[in-house]
Amino acid sequence: MTPRVREILSWYGSDNPGVLTNLARIMNHGRLAGTGKMVILPVDQGFEHGPARSFAMNPDAYDPAYHFQLAIESGCNAYAAPLGFIEAAARDFAGEIPLILKVNNSDTLYSEKEGPISSVTSSVEDALRLGCAGIGFTIYPGSSHRKQMYEEIREASKKAKDAGLVVVIWSYARGAEISKDGETAIDVIAYAAQIAAQLGAHIIKIKPPTSHIEQDEARKVFEANKIRIEKLSDRVKHVIESSFNGRRIVIFSGGAAKGTEDIMAEVKELAAGGAFGSIMGRNAFQRPKKEAIALLQGVMDTFVGNIR
Repeated sequence: MTPRVREILSWYGSDNPGVLTNLARIMNHGRLAGTGKMVILPVDQGFEHGPARSFAMNPDAYDPAYHFQLAIESGCNAYAAPLGFIEAAARDFAGEIPLILKVNNSDTLYSEKEGPISSVTSSVEDALRLGCAGIGFTIYPGSSHRKQMYEEIREASKKAKDAGLVVVIWSYARGAEISKDGETAIDVIAYAAQIAAQLGAHIIKIKPPTSHIEQDEARKVFEANKIRIEKLSDRVKHVIESSFNGRRIVIFSGGAAKGTEDIMAEVKELAAGGAFGSIMGRNAFQRPKKEAIALLQGVMDTFVGNIR
């Protein structure tokens, strides 16, 4: 156990030894073990976007086992996926990598722009049966259904923590009163991170913020207090500060597919701003495995200062 991991665990003083053990399992696994940084492979896109949009670029990825192998061979801290993908191969790879069960999901066959909400598709009991270290849950602050989601994660979080599981919250603001640009605005992203922290997340997943400010009232405060938002690293620093002054683990999504140079430039800024890591799905598994491993390991090296 490194001093850095011990320090991070100390931030979660109300949690039982089971939760702390599983959080330590994630932080002490893979290429970044012991550094306090993490890179997680999430593969919920088949459910969220459909199979062809997710896997046709790299047909090997239609196989659930492929993603376990990619996460293990690249040295990821954990692998996150919905029930079906984890059930399909958890026995074959038992104990080889910490697992995070994504317990709610949505699809793109019906669009509810004003009130997005994900369905609860699995349970804490499923996570325990499959040997998972934690659960993942998506909330949409700004949705007309946000209160229902907050109540659902309250119940799921209590059960997970009682069972010794880590809680990871995907916090994606969207809804009728948030513009498309506003979904990644610095004030909105920081607010989404704060909400996830207040809901009891151990690990918070958000999108990298832009310099756009969505809320007029927030703009006044940003300007009056001279909060720096020009560079991505400045914005990340503000988001980390907004997450209990850096005392919660905040990781950033890889977003839509893009080139390696763009990915690495973004990751360098995330690292410079104090991000705890990345959770990178499409940008990894849509590439051939060798290329995906090289990318993921390059991201990992960047987070610990070994920039390739």
